[in-house]
Amino acid sequence: MRSFERPEIYRASAPQPDVPYLIHADSLVPTEVGEAREEGKKDDIIYVIAGAASTVKTPLASPIFLLQADKLQPDKLEVYRLEVRNGRREVFFSRKKRKTARPIRLSVHPLGESVYRLEVDETLENGEYSITPPGGSNQVFCFSVY
Repeated sequence: MRSFERPEIYRASAPQPDVPYLIHADSLVPTEVGEAREEGKKDDIIYVIAGAASTVKTPLASPIFLLQADKLQPDKLEVYRLEVRNGRREVFFSRKKRKTARPIRLSVHPLGESVYRLEVDETLENGEYSITPPGGSNQVFCFSVY
């Protein structure tokens, strides 16, 4: 059995519930926790995150995360690719049929009581990404793939 499949190893190592942790070998790296600011223009919404790059980086193109859920609902989390513009990270949504952000599929696997393994189902290109709960929350958990 691989170490990330044994939740008892990570309960003591995950000091914060509701924060996705990148699994790197036998260690856990917390994602960058932040709040996206909403900017709107007519039918468009842009969510903006300060800084051009996340402080949390992974070489893994298909990262795996560990989450001890308290308030977050793991099966509702979405991953988005962020665009870097003017020294900040942005994700763009449009009510019209223009180019709009689309969620990247995330598989959720329960490992034990309130402990989940989250796997990105696609190969991610190098760049900036965010995990976020949908519907009204501006909470973001950011990471970079290099």
